[in-house]
Amino acid sequence: MNPTPHALLTSAEIFPHIRIVMGMVIGLGITRLLTGISAFIQHPGQKNIYPVHIAWVGTLMLMLIHFWWWEVALYDVEHWSFGVFFFLIFYTIVLFLMCAFLFPDAIREYANYEDFFFSRRRWFFGLLATTLLLDVIDTMIKGRDHLSHYGTEMFISTPIFFVLCVIAMITANRKFHLALVTTHMIYEFGWVLKLFETPI
Repeated sequence: MNPTPHALLTSAEIFPHIRIVMGMVIGLGITRLLTGISAFIQHPGQKNIYPVHIAWVGTLMLMLIHFWWWEVALYDVEHWSFGVFFFLIFYTIVLFLMCAFLFPDAIREYANYEDFFFSRRRWFFGLLATTLLLDVIDTMIKGRDHLSHYGTEMFISTPIFFVLCVIAMITANRKFHLALVTTHMIYEFGWVLKLFETPI
């Protein structure tokens, strides 16, 4: 039996192909966020800004940028399969859907963005909780060295944020949601600061 075309390629040749597809989906997510933000600027009188909502927009933008930078570590993967490829595309799709749940095509059926955010909070925080689990698998895919280097913090922060996401799906308490997005944003900023000193 003749080898498949993929069997003739090296890992270094396969990864750019996969990263292009991932980049397309992540790019759509960033575009969705930027389009939503520009609408606030273009129509300030028609768009009621809700601080918690806009804070999640900024946090998610950081998450997308962080994700895209961190996926360079996939260059170390020696053996690729369709299963791994499918998982990575699924991960990026979940991130895109989070962007869509922050900026829908229209909110005419809702009073404002605060009303929209809380009416769809179960979807948003369900997806956010899913990304936490996907990140664990993603870290494992990148190899033992990557897991041993970042695993300790990940295995502490992941359960904590997962529980907080479940609570956020249940409660509409404004103070809790403000505290959660503030905590998550500080955590993401902390990672960004670490990345300034982390070589590719």
